[in-house]
Amino acid sequence: MPELVVTALLAPSRLSLRLLRAALWGLVYAAALAAAAVYGGMALARALCRPRLGCCGRPRPAAPACLRDPALGRHGFLSLRSSGLRLHYVSAGPGRGPLLLFLHGFPGNWFFWRYQLLEFQSRFHVVAVNLRGYGPSDAPKDVDCYTTDLLMADIQDVILGLGYSKCILVGHDWGALLAWNFSIYFPSLVERMVIVSGAPMSVYQDYSLRHISQLFQSNYMFLFQLPWLPEKLLSMSDFQILKDTLAHYKRGMWNLTPCELEAFLYDFSQPCGLTGPINYYRNLFRNFPLEPQELATPTLLLWGGKDPYFQVGLVEAIQSRFVPGRLNVRILPEAGHWAPHTNPQEVNAYMWAFLQDLLD
Repeated sequence: MPELVVTALLAPSRLSLRLLRAALWGLVYAAALAAAAVYGGMALARALCRPRLGCCGRPRPAAPACLRDPALGRHGFLSLRSSGLRLHYVSAGPGRGPLLLFLHGFPGNWFFWRYQLLEFQSRFHVVAVNLRGYGPSDAPKDVDCYTTDLLMADIQDVILGLGYSKCILVGHDWGALLAWNFSIYFPSLVERMVIVSGAPMSVYQDYSLRHISQLFQSNYMFLFQLPWLPEKLLSMSDFQILKDTLAHYKRGMWNLTPCELEAFLYDFSQPCGLTGPINYYRNLFRNFPLEPQELATPTLLLWGGKDPYFQVGLVEAIQSRFVPGRLNVRILPEAGHWAPHTNPQEVNAYMWAFLQDLLD
């Protein structure tokens, strides 16, 4: 068939897709402005209540002691083959044991996995990375440096750079989203997965279109589409919004010590410390709408029954995409979004049961 005829036949479909994407971005930016008004009001109220804290984040000149705890592992850097970037990681356990690779979310870092690093280093080679843009890892400034494709290439380079041909991938929040994608596009590198509080993006997309309340629970994602304003709002009153998110007595890691809270805030207090992490969200809608994808990697899915950000209904939506017999679901009724920290004994017990046969 002549190329001109093919082009003419495809033109209506291409136009429809462009119109759909234009409508989507219109809705996204409308939601972003609404979220900016809400979070702007919250940040202003905190600034008025705590005027001595000022309108910026206080710089932290030295890392808190808990980030240097030798019991958690050895600190190192990996130079990535694909990008040349250097990623910071913490590693412990037998050097040739099965690789248990941990991917954190936002607003987190490698330290989020401290209870799992301590628990599993006796039998596994445990490695928790600071993803690009976080902490000592390299942090390119360009938004285009944080696309999902580039982030997946980072994970591939970490696995191969550590001398492994496969791993058990453990992800939470953004780390979970990356792990889902990675297992689809690089299945030979993922032996199993443990996912905590995170859905594949195509599942989240379809579920949210049917349950608009989910979009309200994730309203911060829309705020983060805007330039510079999210960084400003999150840093006001010495990062008070982040403090409330991380340490809230119900929705956060309610049992954080002051030193542990500083372990998360320290990296964000460094120059441009928030820009890289927020750039992840600025690429979130780049490829919408997404096609449904079949999931096949043997996976343990842990979900907090009281997660304030993601509805439990997402679990059933994830199950509907899975090859039968490959997904092991455990709902933690009293847990929220941060189960590896707030409910480490439950999380660790389920992980041992799921991984034990790999050690037999």
